[in-house]
Amino acid sequence: MSYTETNANVTAFKVGMLEVRIFPDREEMGREAAADVSGTLRKLLDEKEEINMIFAAAPSQSDFMKELTADKRIRWEKINAFHMDEYIGLEKHAPQGFGNFLRERIFEKVPFKSVHYINGLAEDPDAECERYAGLLERYPVDIVCLGIGENGHIAFNDPPVADFNDPKPVKVVELEMACRQQQVNENLFAGIDLVPTHAITVTIPALLRAKRLFCMVPAGNKAKAVYHTLNDDIGEDCPATVLRTKKGTVLYLDRESASLLETTDNTAGK
Repeated sequence: MSYTETNANVTAFKVGMLEVRIFPDREEMGREAAADVSGTLRKLLDEKEEINMIFAAAPSQSDFMKELTADKRIRWEKINAFHMDEYIGLEKHAPQGFGNFLRERIFEKVPFKSVHYINGLAEDPDAECERYAGLLERYPVDIVCLGIGENGHIAFNDPPVADFNDPKPVKVVELEMACRQQQVNENLFAGIDLVPTHAITVTIPALLRAKRLFCMVPAGNKAKAVYHTLNDDIGEDCPATVLRTKKGTVLYLDRESASLLETTDNTAGK
């Protein structure tokens, strides 16, 4: 890792092709990530008639989404929106549903050209995967806004089911226990027995087809995942390590999520 001070408050460095930026707190992280995404959106919309985005649904994305939806310079009516995963079998209006999370925080806050939801209540989940894969083929993704799970997953590609060469763009997965426990840790469910066991997820190759990926990962509960993402061998044991292979990807951290990097290299975060 080579570290470069960008200003008094931000540390920036690269690991492989992955750009990493550490901010003093999650609010500034969200503000700067939103500014970068906005700039990229506006540039792309100068080059093409419409663009396609995939969003993650998680508390880690809230600061970023708050800032992004407040940006009046973005021509939302030229953007088609998708999300990257959804629980199977969760009640239609459950607040934990990822489509519902995004509907409240961004999908109904700004006037997208179109919004495409994964149906976690579809009678045939495999057919729903095929339907959503068809949409992603029709609307090739330009930008992905994502996070990293405590177990190193991206979307719901947990270590046991992650495949860097997955032949399917969208698939049904069984959720790893660590993934389900994270939902409890973040107060999204009262107990692990209430967390669905299966989900539909966009796969890793489909996410990496985007021209740009912006990955927002604040908070201390993600510190181990961040450390492994940047230091482990690239492989499915920590799916987020694949981000180090993708040009045009930026990882946004706050002091807490970067805390183990500061422990292992005193240059980081200073």
